[in-house]
Amino acid sequence: MRKLYNPPGYLELSPDEKAKICNGCGASGAKFDFVPDTVWWLSITEACDRHDYMYFVAKPKLEEKAKADQAFRYNMLVIVENQSGNFFTRWLRRIGIQKYYLAVKHFGGPAFWEGKEKC
Repeated sequence: MRKLYNPPGYLELSPDEKAKICNGCGASGAKFDFVPDTVWWLSITEACDRHDYMYFVAKPKLEEKAKADQAFRYNMLVIVENQSGNFFTRWLRRIGIQKYYLAVKHFGGPAFWEGKEKC
């Protein structure tokens, strides 16, 4: 069983600190929570929370965003790999994960830059 990537400092967060930084999948400032926390009925919240944290602590550099996005994809794949299920379900989940990854890669800029000075 593979382990999720835990960015430095993530596991040391108190529940209150985690609640302020991490909100599952989707943008925290959105009026509606239209981004599901599941891919084909499998929760990916843990991957989303780690991604939120990485965006929060990242330095204002595009390399930091890319590293967070890649860790997000890795963690989602680990969650799928660690779950039992048939080949078809895992295949559908991997397709869904690729869509989540591409969405944050191409459209996650505003969430990443929030509260940061662009360099």
